Amino acid sequence: MENTKPTEISSTKMFEGFNKRYKHHSPTLNCSMNFHIYFPPSTSPSQKFPVLYWLSGLTCTDENFIIKSGAQRVASTEGIALVVPDTSPRGLNVEGEADSYDFGVGAGFYLNATVEKWKNWRMYGYVVKELPKLLSDNFPQLDTSRASISGHSMGGHGALTIYLKNLDKYKSVSAFAPIVNPINCPWGQKAFTNYLGDDKSTWEEYDATCLISKFNDVAATILIDQGDDDKFLHENQLLPSKFDEACRNAKAPLLLRMQPGYDHSYYFVASFIDDHIRHHAQALNP
Repeated sequence: MENTKPTEISSTKMFEGFNKRYKHHSPTLNCSMNFHIYFPPSTSPSQKFPVLYWLSGLTCTDENFIIKSGAQRVASTEGIALVVPDTSPRGLNVEGEADSYDFGVGAGFYLNATVEKWKNWRMYGYVVKELPKLLSDNFPQLDTSRASISGHSMGGHGALTIYLKNLDKYKSVSAFAPIVNPINCPWGQKAFTNYLGDDKSTWEEYDATCLISKFNDVAATILIDQGDDDKFLHENQLLPSKFDEACRNAKAPLLLRMQPGYDHSYYFVASFIDDHIRHHAQALNP
């Protein structure tokens, strides 16, 4: 029996809290997975922290956000735990899994694949079901009933779609440069064809622009930051205007901020992450 309980593999103090990295066997993905938790400093042994899940983008692991974003500074003062999973299963050695940066390893797209070859690519189930249960079973200092979700690029796509389909599970959502209309962009079309097959009606289940018209009883404002010097914006991979239009039609509250001169990198994320942490803190600590 493989160890499904998380094992701590590293711990680093930061802003009086701790970045801790764990590994465990995931039954959902049928492989070993790593994830990070940033625990803010505790003022009492009984204190329970709300959780902000962060979903990273293409080619990332559970480490990029923890190392590069600087989110821990405000998470520390706001008393919010950051939970950062990996972006795909690893170590399965499926033929072709590492042939390109935008599909397979590092590119799980936060969906449940239905094509047999990619059956382990079930990041949606991992993030929505397995990980929250793992946290509540093993970390009594986390209050997983108070949770929000955020992400960058492919992870922004994941955060928005997961939030819209599970409004009862998350208090708020935000995203940086998200892929908001994947059925109409090259990244999404490649991933969805391979993971979900050719029936495009199934693709809409993982497209925020399609979902907003179905799940439009959104109470908390959706916050999106998008750099206007982002090359993927100009290559029509991100399509924020499509989501903006869909939100207006659905009367869903969206704050879409175009940020002049910023690109797609973690320099952009680090520049505005404080706003996002505070956005979630308002929802998580009313």
